[in-house]
Order: sequence, then C-alpha cells, then structure tokens
Amino acid sequence: MSDGSAARQRTVLDWQVGFSTSAEIAPERFVPATVPGAVQLDWARATGMPDHNYADHFKQYAWMEDTFWHYRAELPPAVESDVQRLFFVCGGVDYHYVVRVGGKVLFEREGMFAPFEIDVTAYAGQAIELIVRPAPKSVDSPVDRSQANRSCKPAVSYGWDWHPRLVPLGIWRETFVERRPAAHLVDADVRYTLSDDLSSAEVRCAITTAGAEPGRRVRWRLIDPNDKVVFDISDGLSADALRARVDQPQLWWPAGEGAQGMYRSVVELLDDTGDVADQRDARIGFRRVRLVMAPDQWEYPDFFPKPRSRPPITLEINGRPIFCRGTNWVNPEIFPGTITRDKYASLLRLARGANFNLLRIWGGGIVNTPDFFELCDELGIMVWQEFPLACNNYPDDADYLRVLDAESKAIVSRLRRHPSLAIWCGGNELFNAWSGMTDQSKALRLLNRNCYDLDPNTPFLPTSPIDGMAHGNYVFRYDDGSEVFQAMPKASYTAYTEFGCAGPSPVEVLKSFIPEDELFPPRRGTAWETHHAFGAWRATDWLNVPTLEHYFGPIESLEQLVERGEWLQCEGYKCIYEESRRQKPACSMALNWCFNEPWPTAANNSLVSYPDKPKPAYHAVAAACRMTMASARIPKFQWKPGDVFEAEAWLLHDGPDAPPGVTIDVVLRLDDEDRTLATWTTGDIQPNAHQQGPTARLKLPAIASDRIVLSLQVRDQPAWTSAYVLSFKPNRAVAPSGTRTMNL
Repeated sequence: MSDGSAARQRTVLDWQVGFSTSAEIAPERFVPATVPGAVQLDWARATGMPDHNYADHFKQYAWMEDTFWHYRAELPPAVESDVQRLFFVCGGVDYHYVVRVGGKVLFEREGMFAPFEIDVTAYAGQAIELIVRPAPKSVDSPVDRSQANRSCKPAVSYGWDWHPRLVPLGIWRETFVERRPAAHLVDADVRYTLSDDLSSAEVRCAITTAGAEPGRRVRWRLIDPNDKVVFDISDGLSADALRARVDQPQLWWPAGEGAQGMYRSVVELLDDTGDVADQRDARIGFRRVRLVMAPDQWEYPDFFPKPRSRPPITLEINGRPIFCRGTNWVNPEIFPGTITRDKYASLLRLARGANFNLLRIWGGGIVNTPDFFELCDELGIMVWQEFPLACNNYPDDADYLRVLDAESKAIVSRLRRHPSLAIWCGGNELFNAWSGMTDQSKALRLLNRNCYDLDPNTPFLPTSPIDGMAHGNYVFRYDDGSEVFQAMPKASYTAYTEFGCAGPSPVEVLKSFIPEDELFPPRRGTAWETHHAFGAWRATDWLNVPTLEHYFGPIESLEQLVERGEWLQCEGYKCIYEESRRQKPACSMALNWCFNEPWPTAANNSLVSYPDKPKPAYHAVAAACRMTMASARIPKFQWKPGDVFEAEAWLLHDGPDAPPGVTIDVVLRLDDEDRTLATWTTGDIQPNAHQQGPTARLKLPAIASDRIVLSLQVRDQPAWTSAYVLSFKPNRAVAPSGTRTMNL
C-alpha cells in the first residue's frame, strides 16, 4: 500500500555507522552508511576491503557478525505547526535492535520483517541512534545453519551448499522521517469475498486513523483495470468498515490462463471543509485460490491396510485446476538491503520468460519486499510463500515463539492483499530427520493459526515436502548408475517441489571470480571449492567431474568442461520437467531447485547465474514449460551403434483452450541425415489434458558424430516443436564410472 498524500513530506536521513563491543560503548570511528543496505558493505566500502564475491574474500567479513553496530543521524528540525507531526518510519532492521534519542530508548525489537514507526516530534533536531546487536546464535558451535534455530533470521546466511557463511546486519528496508498531518490514516485494509459463482464480490475496507476526531469523514473509491470508477462512497469514522459490492469483477489469473485484472483502491481522510487531509492507495486483484485433491487421490493407495490419503496439492484458481510449472526462488543477493525493484524486475521477467507460473519462496531465505509481490501481481506469477524456517528443529520455546508470532503476523498482514499470493507454508524440509519437527510442533501450529486468523482463504501447508510430495534428487546420474531418464518415469508423486540437475556457470562468469591461475583444471582448495564446485552437498558436487568423465572421457579445457556440464544440465532438466507434466493430473507441480543465485557459484542447480545471466539450461527449461508442446519420453541419454533407439511421443497441453489436433513427425538426425521414424496425427486437443502417441524405434548405425538429435516436428505449429540432444558413443574408449582423470 502506498501513501498518495501531498500532505506528507519525506526526508531521507544522512546516516553514519560504526562498531563497538557493546550497545553502551560508542564506536571509535563512524563511516558513511547507505540505507537500505548492510553494515558489512558500509565498512568494506569505507576501508577498502575486497569484493566479497571474488575468490574467498568473503572470509574477511566474518568478524562483523559478532559485534554491535551503531547507526546515527540528525533528525530534521521541529515542525512549524501543531497540526503536523514528525514520524521516524522504518521498513525493517536486520535483526535485533534498539532505537534511542539522547540515551532514551524509544523502541526495541527482535525480528527483521515487521515495519515500525515512531512519533519523534518531541525529538526534532536531535541525533537518533539505531543500534544493531550481533547476529543471533543459539549455540557457539557447530558454526552452521543450526545456529539460526531460535531466531526468525534466514538460516541461509549461516552457510549453505550454494551460499557462503556471510550473515547480514543493518537497516535493510527503506527508512526515512516523514512530516504528516496530526490527523492521518494509519491503514486502509481492503478485503473481499467472492460469490460461489465468481459473479460478484463483497468488498470491505477497515480504516485505522491517528489523531482524527469522530466527526471526520472518509471517502473510498474503487477504480477498475480500465480506469473506470466502480464505486465512490463516503462515511464517518464511526463506521466499523466501509462496504460495497462489485458485480462481474474482472478476475486475476495466472499467466497463460487469462488477464491479470488489477483494481485501484483509493481511501481519503477528509478535513472539516471536505478537502483531502491524507490518502492511502492500494492495488487489489479478485481471485479465489484453493488446494484441491487431484482425481483418484482419495483412493490412493488402492489396497489395505490404508494410511491417510495424500493431502491436496493441486492449485485451483477461480475454479480451474492449474498445473504449476515453476521454480524455487532464493535471495538474489547475499545482502537483501541491496535488492532493488530493478533487480527483482530483471529476474522476474526471466521467470516469466521461462513460462513459469509459480515461484516457491524457500524458507531458508528472506520474505521479499513489496516490489517483488507487485511485480508478480503484474506478471501473473503465483507465489508460494514460506516463513523463515528451514532445515532446523525450531523449538517450543516461549521467547522464540513470541518473536515468530510477531514476525509472522506482520508478514501475513503485509502480503495477504496480493492476488499472486497462492500458498502459505511453514518452512522448508521440517518433517525430516535433519529437522525433526512434526505437525505437533508449536511453531507450525502458531503459523497455521495466524494464517487462518489473518488470511483464512489462502491455503496453508506445514512444510515442503508433505506426504505425496518429493524433494530431490539433485544429480543427473544416480549412485546406482541410473539416470533421470530411468528414475523419473518410475516416480509417482503429487508434486515435485524440489529437484535439481547441476551445471557449471558460463566461462565468462567463472573468469569473473576465480583467479586466472586456478581456472583450469578445477581443483579442491581453490575458488572452485569456495564457490561450491566440490564438497557442496557431497564430495564431488556440484561440478561432479566423475559424471562428466563417465559420459565424455577426459576433459581437456575449461570451455569443454563447461560445454559438457551445460549439456547434461539441459537434457536432465528437460527430462524431469516433461516427465512431471506427463504424470498429470495425479501430479500437479514441477518446481526445480533452484532459479537464481545470491552470489557467483562455480557450479549449481540454478538456471540463472549471478546476478541475472541465464544458463543454457534456462532456455531448455523454458522450452520444457511451454503451455503446449510435443514431448518425447526417452529411455536413456547415451547411445551406441547397434542399440535400438526408441522414443515415445506425447503432446502436452496445460492451457484452458482446445486447439485443433496436429500432425507430429518424429525425426532422428544421424550425422547430417534426418530420418523420419514415425508420423502421428493426434486427436482433438482437450483443455488442460495430454495425449500419448506412438513409440518410434530404429536400430542405430555407426556414425561419426558424438551426438544424435531427436526432434518432434509439429506441422503448422512450429512453436510446439521440441528437440533433444543425446550422446552417441562410437566404438572408442570412454573413462569408466568413477575414474578421475582430472586432478581434483
């Protein structure tokens, strides 16, 4: 919600920051501070510290998480009229902090996601201090994510298999001083209820004011997506809420399903003469979201003894089931205070360009700012929002639950109006051995209660995965020698909410953060390992040289290493996404791990290298997530002379329309020769339904090329055509599985 009142005037403060060993001991030195930002970046900028993204320089920042940081600034001079007040407004501080003026504590809080404001009229012209305590740690050791298990601070900052140990602190959201009328609007909360047939909406606006006498009046207008005024009403402040009815509302739909209709709500506080004293604007979208059971899931399994049926996980928007083609979103920066609207826009446009309609906001990271959700509203990208709990056992401790209660209420209250918000979730991988939580854990019961109380019409999940869902695997080739090509057709889950297929970053990206003398061959103990090529998840991940050498033999250059790793990542991800879609309607989601990165990785499961450079796998996944496409189920990646090649043809269609049937040619390129293996004319294409076609076969001859290309060519619909690049192993030696010809 934005403030559109000309009566409000903002002043950006000139901040300085320094550190000391205590909240009561003043720093010996202050340096200029950028707000929003992070204390680490301020100190590094002022003292000439090296870029934390390069090599292992981030380790030089480690000491900063264990000290007190003191911000200071001068408040503006006193207001000139008794009908104005001066407010200190802050969107959020990371993480435990106190605000003082002249040694007097005005405010104190633990938690980074709840905004606050303080009336500082009486302190105009004085110095204001904001003191940030050291990063919270539940234990001294181990020095890992378990230290975050008693706080609402994102656990990713404490180190992950794609994120360094670098724990941000400081003012991370917009902060300013505002002159505003003494009588002003505090909030104008718009909520609605759609009729069962979606033909009308009952809309209400609860208004909160400060300093306004009972005789004041408010005016409320709703403006539709075509700039037409839907209603214009006014009433006295004594009313519990303003209410109105909207007939035939223009609904908000996810991308590919319909338009993203957004309305503008304008609430004005009027003075005694009827002039506008203050104003609040907001954008809302009308939609109904539910999680429903997929067909036949009540009967799963079909034998006794029976466990509980699988929980519902099919997203239904405005009565229509939606197959969710999406990804897992992580912090786009290590220091969230540096994330701008432009940064969000760049990445979200890429997400939309990948044909994604759902982003899972992983519980190890931050809750994103309003800019993120406004852009998702506009782009038609649904959001699965997790609370900041991940891979830890968060306790039934009263102090922790108090902070979680306040933080979660602030999060829900801020985000619930966005039509893109589709799912609330307690956190990541909490019902696992490495977390040890259950559905009886008080933290999850608290979150469920707060979501129900504050946003009852948006679904809630306790964690991901739950029964029926699956996380993993994160490799192209499994430990038993099988590949994603064999594993995925055998899988049977309601949703694949995390899966990965790692690949290296592009050559030019690698050269930007790995010293030249370490670039090739990649070795342990270098920036390759620091940036997660080795020992990230397991000993060889995420670069996984043994897998590359198993298929392709010795690696002779950096460019060859990257090209081969990109090849596996592309074909692996295409296989997983398309196979997940073939399992519809029992399966309703495919979300890879992960979309983006907070810093440059040498190798990762990501589709986009830091900061926003798409990998080849991004384009492969975009092709695999087209609303309508020809698809092939292929039994393996690598072939040799004498093998009987086979491919099962499919037509995948997730759209609400019913286009006419098509003819598909199944074509295999061997060297420079195209061979048509089969021709299939589909039946009529039904809305949101797939078709299975014939299986094409050919005994493979010897060829000179190291690859064969399968294409499913759709006549009259070239945008639906698909291609797969597969490895061909001529009769020559290839390094056996596990052989390491590269010095690691």
